[in-house]
Amino acid sequence: MDWRSITFDWNRARAFLVTAEEGSLSAAARALGMAQPTLGRQVSALEEELGVALFERAGRGLELTPTGLDLVEHVRAMGEAATRISLAASGQSQEIAGRVCITASEIYSAFLLPQVVAELRDTAPGLEIEIAATNAVTDLRRREADIAIRNAAPEDPALTAKRIADDTGWFFASESYLARRGTPQGLDDLAGHEFIAMDNVERMISAFAGFDITLSREMLAIRSDNHLVHWELARQGVAIGIAPEFLGRATPGMVRLLPGHGPIRYPVWLVAHREVKSSRRIRLVWETLDRHLRARLREGAGA
Repeated sequence: MDWRSITFDWNRARAFLVTAEEGSLSAAARALGMAQPTLGRQVSALEEELGVALFERAGRGLELTPTGLDLVEHVRAMGEAATRISLAASGQSQEIAGRVCITASEIYSAFLLPQVVAELRDTAPGLEIEIAATNAVTDLRRREADIAIRNAAPEDPALTAKRIADDTGWFFASESYLARRGTPQGLDDLAGHEFIAMDNVERMISAFAGFDITLSREMLAIRSDNHLVHWELARQGVAIGIAPEFLGRATPGMVRLLPGHGPIRYPVWLVAHREVKSSRRIRLVWETLDRHLRARLREGAGA
């Protein structure tokens, strides 16, 4: 390999890649935690080193030039390789200290993870625990998190996963709502009630149709993508909500509807990058999550 042919600085290439992915210098500077003028100088220096224009102005943002489009895929591959090096290095660490990021849904983050974090602070005070509460799927390969709690198996062969339990969910309503609107006795009685929709209404209607439960748009006039808001609306008696069994049963004043039907079951997976799994700190968090979640979900389903 002719090392003399590599005539650019990797830090400048990284500045180019992040700017391309974020769409502006200001957003890229925030992502990298650096000053915008410094980032701009790095991008300009890379253009000068390579003798090409990488960006052109588009309103308040930036767009890649044809040359930039050609080069960004090569630089992205470099970024992924750099991430793998970082993962491999951190995976060999045997010290139970440092940062571990767990990503989970809003409900799991708020109602399942606090006990896990409390135990970890007692057993491994050197750990720094970060919780990324999101209902979206994070990219573990790009180190957006170290461990994910998901309701579907990962498709990426570079990830390791373990199905640790099955969760269950169903309809719950507050005592105040039922006192005002009456308690449905069967599936046909649901037509006279209001529900809180999650995410896409049509997708929710279709999903419940698979369980022979008919919902209409008129019944789903209240919507929130935030699952904590969804649950609070139900808890305060606005409408019927949908929640995991462990949460509904543990919340005072909430009633599980139609006990002769349901619940809906779905898997709970722990997912991590294979290389990171060899780290003692990641393994400790993984095993603690496994034990806590198994116990809580089993308790919630069997109560």
